[in-house]
Amino acid sequence: MLVSERSFRYNLFMHPEPSRKISNPASSRRFKLTVAYDGTAYSGWQVQPDKPTVQQVLEETLKTITGQSFVKVHGSGRTDQGVHGRGQVAHVDLETRMTADAVLRALNSRLPQDIRILKSAKVRSDFHARKQAAGKEYRYFVWNDPIILPDKRFYALHNYYKLDLAAMRRAAAFFEGEHDFAAFAANNSRVMETTVRTVYSFKISKRGPELTFRVSGSGFMYKQVRSMVGFLLQVGRGVEEPENVRDLLADPRPRKARIPSAPAHGLFLWRVWY
Repeated sequence: MLVSERSFRYNLFMHPEPSRKISNPASSRRFKLTVAYDGTAYSGWQVQPDKPTVQQVLEETLKTITGQSFVKVHGSGRTDQGVHGRGQVAHVDLETRMTADAVLRALNSRLPQDIRILKSAKVRSDFHARKQAAGKEYRYFVWNDPIILPDKRFYALHNYYKLDLAAMRRAAAFFEGEHDFAAFAANNSRVMETTVRTVYSFKISKRGPELTFRVSGSGFMYKQVRSMVGFLLQVGRGVEEPENVRDLLADPRPRKARIPSAPAHGLFLWRVWY
């Protein structure tokens, strides 16, 4: 990370610029933002006391652009500390006459380089990034080789054990469909009405030493994707059988110690669709 970027985040978090008064306030407009970010330096997406987060940096930057004393950015979902975003979607209400393109340019000129706005669009006032999301795709990257390239170390799990790709693919197929994923979700004290989720697709591809786990679904619980990947890696090493995925889904008791979570830094929120 560049020192200037670290200083930017610290100063923005500890000493945000005072808001400018607007003599002739514009009417509120809702914008849909597609956000990419390197999660390495952040304590996740959601605002937390005394910790740098992606949402907090976005909100403070938008305050300096619009002069508003309060800005709330609503994401399509939370990502944890160290998780990256390639296609996170958020909405925000701004009192501005700026066009969507102008908002994009203004943000990218002020944000640290590890956060970029890929798209900006003016949307209806009833659009909601989280409530109206129809599905999400996550991708998890594993570098399966004795040595990992330095530029991959923050964006892929280094696994130097030999992995059985065919066995992992058989196991991943059992995740597809509607199931109770209680055994694959970590308890973070969030109240959930149900642990039933639908996985549309779970595919694993290999290019050289890099494995890509692509999973899409209606929605995912806390650490669900990382838990599924962690178990698939156990299958790949021969510790678990592919059919054990089916058995765990058929007996959806709370998470078991045999299901590890893959580390956060290999995970990307790849896209959200509506």
